Amino acid sequence: MVNHEKLYEAFGELLYVIAMEDGSIQEEELEVVQQVLQQHPWASDIQWSFRYEQKKQRNVAEVYDRVLDFCKHAGPHPEYANMIEVMQQIAAAHDGVNNAEAAKMKDFQEQLIKRFQQDIAQL
Repeated sequence: MVNHEKLYEAFGELLYVIAMEDGSIQEEELEVVQQVLQQHPWASDIQWSFRYEQKKQRNVAEVYDRVLDFCKHAGPHPEYANMIEVMQQIAAAHDGVNNAEAAKMKDFQEQLIKRFQQDIAQL
């Protein structure tokens, strides 16, 4: 069973990764995080995690690897579709989606699909 608190912490970390993919977090990206998540039932956990990573300025690649590892082990979850949608909105918020942001979002999706297909094949 998925630990929802950890899932939403990972969600916040992933949003941090996407926002930082162009080198810094832009005001427009922060506004999207605030607006999009205001109706989410776990918004406070997601935003706390995002702000924590922002404050600590952790290495983006390390944060991404940690999130990806968590999601792979957590298994499929309906919230991933929402995560991807919010990532796309954040990436588009400042000068549109750049190549690095697009590549990171694509990698996230492909890595999870690959892992989940491997898990299914082992059943």
